[in-house]
Amino acid sequence: MSTFREALAAAQAPLVGLWNASGSALAAEIMAGSGADLLLVDGEHGPISISEMLPILQAAAAYPVTTIVRVPWNDPVVIKQVLDLGAENLLVPMVSTAEEASAAVRAARYPGAPGEREGTRGIGSALARSSRWGRIAGYVGEADRHVSVTVQIETAEAAANAAEIAAVDGVDAVFIGPADLAGSLGHPGRPSEPAVVQAVDATIDAVRAAGKPVGVNAFAAADADRCIARGAAFVFVAADVTLMARGSEAAVARLKQPQGPTDSY
Repeated sequence: MSTFREALAAAQAPLVGLWNASGSALAAEIMAGSGADLLLVDGEHGPISISEMLPILQAAAAYPVTTIVRVPWNDPVVIKQVLDLGAENLLVPMVSTAEEASAAVRAARYPGAPGEREGTRGIGSALARSSRWGRIAGYVGEADRHVSVTVQIETAEAAANAAEIAAVDGVDAVFIGPADLAGSLGHPGRPSEPAVVQAVDATIDAVRAAGKPVGVNAFAAADADRCIARGAAFVFVAADVTLMARGSEAAVARLKQPQGPTDSY
């Protein structure tokens, strides 16, 4: 399967993504078959352990969708485990500085020869699904080709440092999280505040100017349209849990509405 980096490079139009936040492999398979370009497996806020990620990755692998795993934190131990599990595309949350972005890249890379890019990923590929238990010849030397790293900007500090974060070697894309960005800017729960919208737009501009693809979490259609018009290369537009929540509410709402008085004769 191509990496997210390769999918972005080949795209003729902005890529559209959905979330698997439930941790359900069945839900992941349903979302993967929807026609979406991207499927984000949420290991940060979703109730998904390392072992529970495996059936999700296996379910999605049967479909022409690029699967991205969001790790809980910029933690080299968790990044190593998720990559060994066979995830090819990482999303690292709460990256606020170029140094933090560099740390995420190092955690996703094996150590190289002297003078090559530094890496700290532990080498256990012969025991791991990532190399298909040693069946991918030369996996350690070619691992960078099989892995992409996207970092998430979602604080005021990160927005101010967007150009420097995007410029880090090994960062393949930048993803903007308006919800946490709103909280960091003093507007928790209000990502549509003008100051938040302005920060999102400025971050899109800064990342694009640095020559990297940028995407936005945009569950509101108007936000997705605005960000795409601004130059976003990808947007995530819905999650399995929110689709179930809103869909189930809509399914029962009509019959649960209070009925007016009935005329009697």
